[in-house]
Amino acid sequence: MTVSFSFARVPPIHCGMGTLQEITDWLRSHNAQSVLLVTGQASLEAMGQLSVVECLIKDAGTKYSRVISTGEPSTELVDRVTQQWFDQGLDAVVGIGGGSVIDFGKAIAAMLPHGNSVLDHLEGVGRGRAHSGITLPFLAIPTTSGTGGEVSKNAVLSHVGPNGYKKSLRHDNFVPNTVILDGSLLTGADADVTAACGMDAFTQLLEPFLSPMATPLSDAIVWSGLQHLVPNLRRACGEGSSDPQVRLSMAYGSLCSGIGLANAGLGIVHGLAGPIGGWFAIPHGVICGTLMAAAQQQNWSALQQRDPHHPAVERMARVGRLMPGGSSLSDNKAAVDHFTKSLLNWVEELKIPRLGSYGITAADLDRIVEAASNRNNPIALTPSEIKILLQTRL
Repeated sequence: MTVSFSFARVPPIHCGMGTLQEITDWLRSHNAQSVLLVTGQASLEAMGQLSVVECLIKDAGTKYSRVISTGEPSTELVDRVTQQWFDQGLDAVVGIGGGSVIDFGKAIAAMLPHGNSVLDHLEGVGRGRAHSGITLPFLAIPTTSGTGGEVSKNAVLSHVGPNGYKKSLRHDNFVPNTVILDGSLLTGADADVTAACGMDAFTQLLEPFLSPMATPLSDAIVWSGLQHLVPNLRRACGEGSSDPQVRLSMAYGSLCSGIGLANAGLGIVHGLAGPIGGWFAIPHGVICGTLMAAAQQQNWSALQQRDPHHPAVERMARVGRLMPGGSSLSDNKAAVDHFTKSLLNWVEELKIPRLGSYGITAADLDRIVEAASNRNNPIALTPSEIKILLQTRL
């Protein structure tokens, strides 16, 4: 059988302990005399790694200036940094931090060669101008395991408020030039951040696996990611939090999730995360974590009622057998039941906050449902079904 599909570009990836040392060679290979280092507020210092990074940059004969990112990046912040550093002779951008830092660095690298507002190009809310694709070289070094942004072609930017949005700056050329995953940088995140990021990565593995756009190649990558992430998610939030190998398995799963979503799309959880994240100041990982179990329960209920032989049922069962305690379940229904119950247990064990903790009320649900996207969900949920899953997490 001939299988037809396209597959998005994946950058060179250096994964393993000690791969941070690759910074020096990367800077030399790009003849980078001056770089912008984009980091989080304090994590590198707390891990004792900022001085290591500084030495690696110095060893390349490169000068650097630092920009600190706090929270999810906004269009206003990207414009401000672009204006500050435009035409200042920068040769590259290095982003070291969580998913928000990676997106921030990616957007800055894309806008610095031009100097105009990112709103000229932002999907859905911008001025509709196509970006040329000309960008500074960008090196992505994640310190959390969640978004997979280190291998995606988009930078997610937010403007939070009643008319807020969470939209992408997107171009094939925005895929980072190189990715470094070093376990020594991954042990600093607190348990609540690790849980939210881990549930985001799990969501981004599961939704492409259940997507009607899945291909044999995307399946192979997301399944590999699930095999690494599922056994390590709870460990990374507890007794294995300081184990670089546990953290590296989580980071590998997150990286696979970024490749998966780029090639097979995302389902209802991310279809809800866009409007929720734009209108309310709630971290993206928390949205994914708090909705994941409820969404899969609703998918499973809809499939049983309307299409019990849908291919997604076998796929959900396969994930159920991967979950702890599920390997011996031969019956698909039992395996999917185990899958949904395991997700519920994760949400409780990891203490993922409810939507109501961030000010979302029953009065907001109809607006959220109306704005939600069902694209690439295994089954098209009705508005009432989407509202039910939201109600369970208020």
